[in-house]
Amino acid sequence: MPVASGSDNAAERVLESARFISEHSTDVSVPESGVRQAAAQITARMQSSGYSTAAWKTHTLTPSTADASAIEWIFVVDTLNFSFWSARASPAEQYTVTLDGHAYRGYWSLCAAINRALRESVEITRAAYYAGASTDQLAHVFRTDQPDLQEPIPLLDQRVHALNEAGRVLLAKYGGKFANVVAAAQGSAQRLVELVVREFACFRDEHEFQGRRVALYKRAQILVADIWACFEGRGLGRFDDIDRITMFADYRVPQALCHFGALEYSPRLREYLRRSEVAVRQGTRETQPPEPGMLPTGHAWELEIRGNSIWAVELIRRHMRAAGADVNAILIDFYMWDYAKAHAEAMGAEPIHLTRSIYY
Repeated sequence: MPVASGSDNAAERVLESARFISEHSTDVSVPESGVRQAAAQITARMQSSGYSTAAWKTHTLTPSTADASAIEWIFVVDTLNFSFWSARASPAEQYTVTLDGHAYRGYWSLCAAINRALRESVEITRAAYYAGASTDQLAHVFRTDQPDLQEPIPLLDQRVHALNEAGRVLLAKYGGKFANVVAAAQGSAQRLVELVVREFACFRDEHEFQGRRVALYKRAQILVADIWACFEGRGLGRFDDIDRITMFADYRVPQALCHFGALEYSPRLREYLRRSEVAVRQGTRETQPPEPGMLPTGHAWELEIRGNSIWAVELIRRHMRAAGADVNAILIDFYMWDYAKAHAEAMGAEPIHLTRSIYY
């Protein structure tokens, strides 16, 4: 089944898929007035804070030096960058990795686990290691602080498979280095996304919606964006077409878009999501919509949320550019993700969709 766009370009397929989903959605919409309001607010906030790609390296756990080892670190992290939400209501019971006295949860727990392993002399960023790493070995790498109390990292078996597969491809075709994949893209972000989704099956974020194949490629695009941000657009991180990359459709940025008024859910979907958050945390995890529980990967509501989020950020980007802001979808996404994490309590009124998926 063809993807919604017939384009041979991965990034263009994502944007055309997002447009197609938005035009055929029944329970998620992108209000024009909300888009204008969000664009104005985000512009003002980004300008007042001086937000730029430099913000990426200000995080304690990300590589502080843009070099070949940073490329391999980013690839491993983004190969595993999926499904960190917790079904446990109490933070004390959630998957947690403590490093340098700080307890990390969510996405940052993954980064902390990788850095902890490197300090313990585990070659977790070398393809020769992770291509053959066993479940037991990786369970130790990604161990939680208190196994008797806290949940383990979600989807461990899928993470093992993703790392094994990625390592084997790198060893067989790219000399064991993801930096060689980056070099093969010859300075094109779109070409690099295409290479990643072609070579590494776990990045192939494609689904069926309204009789069409749609492509969202969240992890493939954020992989490119992380490299660009780490290198601040220079050296291996220079991509002349970086502005063609879209936002990265996950579960946190849609919440922020709703908060800013750029994304709107139907009453029935909003009620379903609210009840699902309660049901999942009470242990009802596998029921199918419309019964509250986890929203299955590929369900129409999940795809409407993700596709409309991409389209909303694209429209926000256009408004901001028209007003003179030098911005792309990556910076908007990074800003909104950071904002959502920093203002999680204030955004508690906006529900998130709960899906266990290897794609985000």
